[in-house]
Amino acid sequence: MAKLSKRRDSVVISQLSPLVECGAYPAKRIVGERFRIEADLFKDGHDVIVARLLWRKKGEDDWREREMHHLDNDRWGADVVADEPGEYHFRVLAWPDSFQSWLKDLRKRIDGGQEDFLTEIEEGRIILNDTALRAATAKSSREADDIESITTRMMKTPPADVPGLFDDPEVAALIARWPDLTLASRSGKKLRVRVEEKRAGFSAWYEFFPRSAEGLEGKHSTLRDCLPRVRYAREMGFDTVYFPPIHPIGVTARKGKNNTLTPEPDDVGSPWAIGNENGGHRSIEPALGTIDDFVWLVNEARAIGIEIAMDFAINCSPDHPYVADHPEWFFHRPDGSIRYAENPPKKYQDIYPLNFHCDEWQELWQEMLEVVLFWIDRGVRTFRVDNPHTKPVAFWEWLIAEIDKRHDGILFLSEAFTKPKMMRALAKIGFTQSYTYFTWRLTRDELIEYVTELTRGEMRNYFRANFWPNTPDILAVPLQNAPPSAFKMRATLAATLSTSWGIYSGYEFCENDPFPGKEEYNNNEKYQLKARDWNAPGNIKEFIRRLNGIRRDNPAFHFYENVAFVPFDNDRIIAYYRWSDDRSNLVLVLVNLDPENEQAGTVTLPLDEFGIDHGAEFQVTDLMYGDAYTWRESTNFVILDPASKPVHVLKVR
Repeated sequence: MAKLSKRRDSVVISQLSPLVECGAYPAKRIVGERFRIEADLFKDGHDVIVARLLWRKKGEDDWREREMHHLDNDRWGADVVADEPGEYHFRVLAWPDSFQSWLKDLRKRIDGGQEDFLTEIEEGRIILNDTALRAATAKSSREADDIESITTRMMKTPPADVPGLFDDPEVAALIARWPDLTLASRSGKKLRVRVEEKRAGFSAWYEFFPRSAEGLEGKHSTLRDCLPRVRYAREMGFDTVYFPPIHPIGVTARKGKNNTLTPEPDDVGSPWAIGNENGGHRSIEPALGTIDDFVWLVNEARAIGIEIAMDFAINCSPDHPYVADHPEWFFHRPDGSIRYAENPPKKYQDIYPLNFHCDEWQELWQEMLEVVLFWIDRGVRTFRVDNPHTKPVAFWEWLIAEIDKRHDGILFLSEAFTKPKMMRALAKIGFTQSYTYFTWRLTRDELIEYVTELTRGEMRNYFRANFWPNTPDILAVPLQNAPPSAFKMRATLAATLSTSWGIYSGYEFCENDPFPGKEEYNNNEKYQLKARDWNAPGNIKEFIRRLNGIRRDNPAFHFYENVAFVPFDNDRIIAYYRWSDDRSNLVLVLVNLDPENEQAGTVTLPLDEFGIDHGAEFQVTDLMYGDAYTWRESTNFVILDPASKPVHVLKVR
């Protein structure tokens, strides 16, 4: 007969969550955010199960403990709030509790009319004596004496009154502190959660081209000219300013205005075609200034609460120093020439992509790491990564891990508009935030389905959506030749459906001129200097400022998963609410999805979820426009006029 080498677990522990790729990658949460660790717990028989969540920060020796509570159908959970960034490890400890199982059965026997309890009371005495012994062994003689006193009282109490002795919470807690763990089970695989600083999950981005910072016709601005524009972004409530690449721009195959192949002598080229005789990824375009100018700007921006995000674009112009020094890092055609970038039918003759699978891949990967570290040393804490899906996932996993070993709090935004599984993989392996398909989700049903997928499905554990209604590459259809109401509508959706959002400059002026037949801007700023009157009439700067202020001042918008949709009997209006962790802050958002016409209908509110009594009057205050309304019951009539009030952002009191 086979001999068992050791006792098997008595309690089955399975289906731990949040678990990303079976624990291969940590789930993501934010400092101060309450999150739940769950597991299925069950065993043979009818014993009462008790469970503890064990957790500690990576590198700590001692485990902290938290009681787990039964949720439903053998599902258990415990809530945790981490007060500092870092990677946290979790395990579940569960056991059949002999005392509680005995007490439960005793109550059943009493309720069932049993008369003889001699054996049951003796079983209880033995269990309590063992409990006292465990306390004494742990050198807690006072608590051991207290347990013995309780045992003595029990033996003198009529059996029918014995359960009442243990209704005292202090007595119950005393006994619970000394459980019998002989049959305890412990989850084998630790569950990991990466807790990051708040800006990793809550942020507002503003993108502008430094070379057009002053908005003067034909004038190339410098990095020092950018400070007023950074302040301008701050005044609108943004906390992150993102610059397209600021490195030297190639001359060979330089693109002209509107991506033409025949540039004029004064054309400035695409900043994504990086590198010329003045340097590559560790250099600054001379027309912008110097590295010292950049460091100065980063420090000035941080002093007013703005982080400067650098574009990490792994592109090389034909003039990049890498081409001469490391031709082996590039793709080559059969004739030996270096292949330029293509995304058929698009051609990027001014860009040579690097081959991350070349024979010298280790040297190439190391060089890219050194580039990121170079800019971190000069104050950059945020990187917007250009097209990461065109480089190996393994490269990003390695690079981000190497950065994490050396520096805390470095944020990476993935600009990967590509297949869903690649976008998810990049988020799993370390990207802090991700661009999304929000730009192309237009109808109410599309928005509800997509946001539900992001915040209710498994993606919520690792994919942090950053919603952008426009980018330099994308003038989406809803904004083409559209009125200001469309820009207000899409901004409100982006800013209130996710905890991070961003706009590319010109959005506040409702720039809406498309290149014919494409989702792109005409006279695209990617290829030319852009003249703008930064105080032009007809702008929606005040609307955006108020929108960002509402987000900042209401904790309901700080929690990624806390969004729920409510019924509205007109599909041209979308309605949803967000809430703070303690439900003290609750905001209802209604958006007219029709930028041309007034829409109206009835919203149906979940009063029980809101904590409002049926029949009671309650007030909602429009945080955007200042109006207050008195509502009653769950159904209320709403009108949204795109010309005056295309949205409601209602604080529920």
